[in-house]
Parts: sequence; C-alpha cells; structure tokens
Amino acid sequence: MSEAIPSPPRKTASSQAFDLLLWGGVIILLVISFRPAEIDKFPQLFTDTERTAGFARQFFAPFGDLKLFMSMDWDLFIGKMWQTIQMALWGTALAIIVAIPLGLLGARNITPAWIQQPVRRLLDLIRSVPDLVVALIFITAVGLGPFAGVMSIMFNTGGVLAKLFAEAVESIDKGPVEGVRATGAAPLQEIVWGVIPQVAPLWTSYALYRFESSSRSATVLGIIGAGGIGQILYDSISAFQFDQTGCIVLVIVVAVSMIDMLSQVIRTRLL
Repeated sequence: MSEAIPSPPRKTASSQAFDLLLWGGVIILLVISFRPAEIDKFPQLFTDTERTAGFARQFFAPFGDLKLFMSMDWDLFIGKMWQTIQMALWGTALAIIVAIPLGLLGARNITPAWIQQPVRRLLDLIRSVPDLVVALIFITAVGLGPFAGVMSIMFNTGGVLAKLFAEAVESIDKGPVEGVRATGAAPLQEIVWGVIPQVAPLWTSYALYRFESSSRSATVLGIIGAGGIGQILYDSISAFQFDQTGCIVLVIVVAVSMIDMLSQVIRTRLL
C-alpha cells in the first residue's frame, strides 16, 4: 500500500496576515513610484526610435567594416582594460584582507553584541557611500590615477564582503566549534579550526563574485580619472565617436566574460 503524501505545513493566520501586509506594501510602493520613476515613458522606447537607430548604426559600424575595425587603436583599448583588471584584482585582494576581521567581528554567534552591532552599523555606512564619492575622496588625497581606483574598490568591496562573510559565519554548524572548544582551545583557535574551515568555500565564492563585479565597476571609476578603460570610454562618448565606443565595449564584454569563465573554473576546483 502506497504511503500518503504529507501535505505542506499551513501557515498560521498571523503569518498569512504578515505576508499579505508585506507584499501589499510592495505593490503600493510600486504604484506610488510609477510617476516619479517616469515609467509612463516606456512607450517611447518603441515610438521615438530615430535617434536610437542613428546611434546603433554608428555603434555597430566597425563590425560591418573590416577596414574601420582594423583602424581602431586596439593596443590602447586592451592595455587600458588590462589596467582596469589589475585595479580590480588589487582592490579585491585588499578588500578581502579588510573583510575577514570585520566579518568575524560582525557575526553575532561569535562576537558579543556590544562589538557586533557597531561593526554592522559601520559596514552599513561603508556600503551606503557611492563608489564615485569614495573615488573622488581618494583622488583628492592621492591624485588622479589607478591607485585611487584601487582604494575605492577596496573600500566598497570590503564593506560588502565583510557583511557576506559575517552572514556565512552566522550560518555555520556549532558542532565543530564546540568540539574544538572541548579540547581546551583558545577563542582564536576555535575560529581558526572550527569556523574558518566551514566558511572558506563560501568566502571564496563571494570573493570571486566580487572580483567579477569590481572588474565592471572599475570601468565607471575611470570616468572620473581613477584610471583604466573608463576614461577613454567616456572620451569617446563625449566626442560622439560611437564607432570607437562600440569597440571599447566589445573589449569590456570579452574581458568580463573571460573573468567569469575563469571564476567558474576556480570555483569548481576549490569548492
């Protein structure tokens, strides 16, 4: 005789009311935000196409004209993209160094509340400051160039990774930590032998993802003089050289895709 399939657990009336209130609030916010976000302009995407078509023709022109394609300064584009990747690499590496202690201090299951809560609020502050503002601060301090971009990436990515690291620590199994503690280990040894081995794979995945994100965000930082390919991208757009813009975007897309594939390989090998 076949076993009866258990029915899914039913939510309590209070849980259902909370869900209704939550999603109802989201829908109300979307309705309220309709005009301020100018969603009513959506039909213009399909009616006012002349300017868009003109931009598209110039943007894709090099890909239909081999002579124009070969005349582009590919050495400059690739060189600047490589500099952008180097900025992202160093920025992410420094961010990891910052995020590990902050992530441990921000985890409520291993840190007392009087330390954990201020650390979490500090991380909220770090993440809330826009990248461009941070980059401008470092440009003011050290001048134009890639170093300002590296420090900006470190600042923002460090805050994001620290939060993710803390949440990973909060989800660990207490068993290994208690086992290490039972041997008479010190608190630092509990973290090294009971916590780190559990979170290391997830931390690695988070760090690789943020490196991919930093490679893209570093492009924007170059627009304000923080080095990399962003500066020449901005110059081409400002000069209405959209054929050059298309080639620069192609370099960015290829580079980001290669980084994504490399990250997948690394995650497969390490996780």
